[in-house]
Amino acid sequence: MRNKGSLLKELPFLVIVALVASLFIKTFLVQFFYIPSGSMENTLQIKDRVAVNKIPFISNSINRGDVVVFRDPDNWLPEIVEYGTNKYLAKAKSALVSVGVLPNPAKQYLVKRVIGVAGDHIVCCTVDNNLIINDIPVTEPYIYAGNKPSEMNFDVIVPEGKIWVMGDHRGASADSRYHQEDINKGFVPVSKVTGRVVAVIWPFKNITYIPKVDVLNK
Repeated sequence: MRNKGSLLKELPFLVIVALVASLFIKTFLVQFFYIPSGSMENTLQIKDRVAVNKIPFISNSINRGDVVVFRDPDNWLPEIVEYGTNKYLAKAKSALVSVGVLPNPAKQYLVKRVIGVAGDHIVCCTVDNNLIINDIPVTEPYIYAGNKPSEMNFDVIVPEGKIWVMGDHRGASADSRYHQEDINKGFVPVSKVTGRVVAVIWPFKNITYIPKVDVLNK
């Protein structure tokens, strides 16, 4: 049986191992995010915590129908400004960011569904209010009840290395449709994608697996 002195000596090492393990998991396997808006309702709810699998990004296998988290491509989100932060608290927060325990506030993230991948031709909309993907009218079962696929018409071909993304709550999502004048013409570079949302892990009542829904390959 170990004595207290031995445990105290090992404690710093155990803390370092825990931090390294946390950093490894965050960097290569899984990362957790908080959902701040209703742009993905009802698939994801405001204040949900989600688990993001980073392996699809690392293996370059982001697919149509995936729900993905990605870094802001070109000022899609307003700049975060923090006021009145205690300098000691700021240093502690910076240290936690550096080891991956907290997200980097300078890297703002969004969550949307992949509607098109490289080579896809996406048009809105048919007379029946459906998107057309690669000349096929599609029905999207995940769209928020009462929403049209889009109130905005568009006709795009997804270039290599990019994806076209839209929120499931189309009436409350400033997604690729609304950023066609930016440097990426509304497309999101695959290099900005953190990974695929695989599950809601909190709150308890919302815990669920998030499947990929490819409307072209049901």
